[in-house]
Amino acid sequence: MSHRPVMDAGPALNFFSLNRERLLFGTVGPLAIPEVVAEEIQRKARQDQRFDASARVLPKVPPRLLEILSDDVTDELARAVERIAGMPVARRIRSKKDLGETMVVAHAVVAAERGERVMVLIDDGGGRRIAVQEAARLQRLRQLRRDVGSIELISTLTVLKKAAGREYIPDRHSMRDLYRRLRGLDDGLPPIESTGLLELPCWP
Repeated sequence: MSHRPVMDAGPALNFFSLNRERLLFGTVGPLAIPEVVAEEIQRKARQDQRFDASARVLPKVPPRLLEILSDDVTDELARAVERIAGMPVARRIRSKKDLGETMVVAHAVVAAERGERVMVLIDDGGGRRIAVQEAARLQRLRQLRRDVGSIELISTLTVLKKAAGREYIPDRHSMRDLYRRLRGLDDGLPPIESTGLLELPCWP
């Protein structure tokens, strides 16, 4: 069984800030974000005018497309957070630095440990490393015949590659223009020439 992909704040800010949420949901499908990520999106929108549109988009997305996951601490969520962070969950939650990434992966882990296949949409390097470690741990458990699911890692670049040649990014010019605007929001994105986005098989 598949769980909704769990998204971090970075990709949400990328697409929501440019009012390209239809591209995001049309490509990936319904998504989920932890409460702390919803708060982070709103906070960054207040702090940086580049992200203004995100604060307007977020509350308008219907629950059928975006589920807000409760961060109320259950036993399963506490175990996941404590293993990922290496500290008690109450202490980790008090520190807001990189908390969104931790909670994204923790929620994905809880679903995967119930036997579900979960995609994690995250760009942050530290968050991606944690997700890779947890995906490897789940794979080891499956090899021991434990009944657990899996975690698959995707990113903003994954979304763009899947959307290429379709309604929202019909040609190279629109890809180049969108990517230029995304890099204006996210300096962690590499130059487009190094991404393979301009050499996809869908382009004539």
